[in-house]
Amino acid sequence: MNTLVAKSTGSEGLSSLQVGLFACSSGLSVANVYYAQPLLDALAHSFFISSAAVGGVIFATQVGCALALLLLVPLGDVFNRRRLMRYQLAGLILALLLVSVATHVLMLLAAMLLIGMLGTAMTQGMIAYAAAAASPETRGRVVGAVSGGVVIGLLVARTAAGLVSDITGWRGVYVCSALVMLLLAAILWRRLPDLPQAAPVRWSQVMFSLWRLLRTHRVLQVRGVLALLMFASFNIFWSALVLLLRAPPWQLTHGQIGALGLVGAISALIAGRAGRWADKGLAERSSALALVVLLMSWLPLWLGAGSLLLLMAGILLLDAAGQALHVSSQSLIFASQQEAGGRLIAGYMLFYSAGSGAGALISTQAFARGGWDAVCLCGAAVSLLALLFWVMMRLIRGQS
Repeated sequence: MNTLVAKSTGSEGLSSLQVGLFACSSGLSVANVYYAQPLLDALAHSFFISSAAVGGVIFATQVGCALALLLLVPLGDVFNRRRLMRYQLAGLILALLLVSVATHVLMLLAAMLLIGMLGTAMTQGMIAYAAAAASPETRGRVVGAVSGGVVIGLLVARTAAGLVSDITGWRGVYVCSALVMLLLAAILWRRLPDLPQAAPVRWSQVMFSLWRLLRTHRVLQVRGVLALLMFASFNIFWSALVLLLRAPPWQLTHGQIGALGLVGAISALIAGRAGRWADKGLAERSSALALVVLLMSWLPLWLGAGSLLLLMAGILLLDAAGQALHVSSQSLIFASQQEAGGRLIAGYMLFYSAGSGAGALISTQAFARGGWDAVCLCGAAVSLLALLFWVMMRLIRGQS
């Protein structure tokens, strides 16, 4: 029998330095899951994968994400969180090195699955860890700040992967990341706060509880479906972008394509603001605004096939809307049942993983069959579906 980690360190919560450490750790961890996006054409060339099928590389990482959310993230409610993060970080470093030496497509996919598992376990484990350690009155702000670190990690992943790949090739991206994560491990070894322990519970009980939450937790179900649709829309865009910009007339380098991700840096500020709105009880209002902006973003993204300025405007809208919705959802979920933070974030991100994987497969298939127009049509349709679902849920809630 193991011990369940309590949900808070006490009324003092976390210091700004500790919040920054959680944000940095989450950002560096999630970056590993997304390094492959701007490298898809290089991976397709190295492993003789067709452009229509190369989305399977992203899909493999999302399968790993789903496995992490089912098997690893809930362990934060069972085992000592600090010790668990150490083991997962060590495994992530080994997985990165495995990708760097992959010689066969099956070896690549297996290593990508491991990166998806361990990178997601680290990222979502850190968010749940920070939420558990924060005081109740600052939990939304802390979740927003750590989620902002995740946003920056996503942006840096695309930019850094492109720049490093231009210099060293795609394998060098994963070697460099392994070294960075080794440095992070040295910093985290003694810096993570240790949470007090509460009532004993078995791991099997936690897994049963996760399944029960997925079946009965209304907030989790609604916010999970929104996450599935929103992240599908995200990955429809990002997985096809490299295919658009590497081809004529643009023919941009990986570094130039990755740098476009920095346009969405302002979305990190939006993430923090959305957390504060959630603390003030405005999460539903910010969700509605985010969903409208998400749908609107596809117009400049579609027109961006012929204009980098319009493409950058669309990226800004897409990232800002997505992060505002994501943070609002997480804040509502954590507030609904604080003692089950690890299980709630695992359940919520299962929807995210399913949406991301589906988006990657839809994206490359749409591009192969209908070009950029088909990609944008799919993305806009998924975004519209998310908005209609939110409206329907509000109407049902108003009638009950």
